[in-house]
Amino acid sequence: MNPIVEFCVNNLISGSQEAFEKLEKDPDLDVIEYGCTSHCGICAASLFAIVNGECITADSSGELVDKIYQHLEDNPLF
Repeated sequence: MNPIVEFCVNNLISGSQEAFEKLEKDPDLDVIEYGCTSHCGICAASLFAIVNGECITADSSGELVDKIYQHLEDNPLF
């Protein structure tokens, strides 16, 4: 089972598209895009993704990717 990384389409438009595209190329991740993730306050304030149910935020796409990989390293599925 791969880790699941979920993105809100509105946040992709706001700047997380680059992170989405980079993570989508990783065969060890399941990257999913939703119309809305119901995290509107977070979505309006920063870039974010939901990683295995936990919200990860950042100020840039590069930082978001780094934080996602760090979260996965700190919180392995198995």
